[in-house]
Amino acid sequence: MSAEVDVLLQEAKESIEAAQNYRSELQQRLHGLNQARKQVRGSSGQAREVLRRHFAELQAAATRLLTERLTTLLAEVDAIEADSVKPLDDCQSLIEHGVGQADELLREGEAALRCGLGEKEDKLGSFTKKAMHIQLDSLPEVPALVDVPSVSAQLDDSLLGLLRDRVSRHGSVSSHPPVQIEELQERPGSILVRWCKVDEDFAAADYRLQYRRSGSGGSQYEDGYIGRDSEFLVLHLDPHTDYLFRVCARGEGRTEWSPWSIPQTGYTTLAPHEWCPGTEGYILSSRRNIALRNDSSQSRCPVLYSKAPTYFCGQTLTFKITAAGQIDRRDSLGVCVDSQKGAESLQRDQAVCISTNGAVFVNGKEMTNQLPAITVGSAVTFDMEVVNLFPISNNNLSEGGNFKLRVTIGSGNREVVFDWLVDQAVDCLFFGCSFTFKICCWCFSFFILTETSL
Repeated sequence: MSAEVDVLLQEAKESIEAAQNYRSELQQRLHGLNQARKQVRGSSGQAREVLRRHFAELQAAATRLLTERLTTLLAEVDAIEADSVKPLDDCQSLIEHGVGQADELLREGEAALRCGLGEKEDKLGSFTKKAMHIQLDSLPEVPALVDVPSVSAQLDDSLLGLLRDRVSRHGSVSSHPPVQIEELQERPGSILVRWCKVDEDFAAADYRLQYRRSGSGGSQYEDGYIGRDSEFLVLHLDPHTDYLFRVCARGEGRTEWSPWSIPQTGYTTLAPHEWCPGTEGYILSSRRNIALRNDSSQSRCPVLYSKAPTYFCGQTLTFKITAAGQIDRRDSLGVCVDSQKGAESLQRDQAVCISTNGAVFVNGKEMTNQLPAITVGSAVTFDMEVVNLFPISNNNLSEGGNFKLRVTIGSGNREVVFDWLVDQAVDCLFFGCSFTFKICCWCFSFFILTETSL
């Protein structure tokens, strides 16, 4: 009986645990539904506000433009009227003056006719002289109606049709942005952002990526990339810090950007690539990603290593040479298993490197294959992937290692591929450089470009 009770008890416990898990899953789904509903309602409210504000601004701008145009046209009518009426007013004044003279002359003539015989001769003589002086046969010219302006307004009724057509096609509403962020991959001190189109009918000419710190204390969004590519590596990010990323697109032949994608949160746990500070003979940039050979040192400098083993297999490490002076065949740059203190060259055991003359060294031995010499503007890439793990044996030890990495070094338009045997399994490596002469000033910057599948 007790065995049956134990079985029932165990089944009850399992059912309770299953019910708890079931409830937890349902609660998570409810939370997801609430988030989805919040996104729909929140984005709809924002869209309504954007539409109202935009069309209110358009209405105000259109009213202002129409008022300004009406004022301009009325001013033109006023100017034509004033210029045209002035000579008519002058002619009217002249005629009215003539009418006044004629009225006065008529009164004098009638008075001369009514006066007595004793004064009639003098009055009539004076009247005749005055009439001759006025020149009663000279009349001012009055312009014909066809010769004076007849002001009219010409209005193109097609404007309303054009406006109606443009307004009917102005603006659009979509349920999803045309592009969305597809993937966020962490890199040392950076994040690789990939995005894709979700609206196949949208012909994108350019993409625009923005990012900012997440949280209440986050900064404003800033542009990270504008161009035709569908991925971009955002550099100089603080590890273990959430960042928000969003992307939009611009259609072919358009000037406005599409709506932003739904922001995605990403972060990197990998420390950024940095040169180790305090190494004699080298000056570092503020971010410690650029090294300059200091010409104050008269003797050969030790190897400048990375601050930590931050290079992982499956990634591409790129050195960019931005300045150069006199070179030496012992000068080199590459990757190594450890950071040996006091070493003067990377052309040693447990390291692979390329010399400035293009020679490739593996564990201190020069290969027969050679790459182009490194000059200003050169970019040298290192790609590594794990080939396999060997069990330790005498044969392996005679070969110098029991862990094999396949290394690809590229420089210019050429590359060499070889297998590198190291003494122990490694998942991260140091990088370094070494240069000889004080007049040599090699600068390096580096960043992860792509990821290679293992």
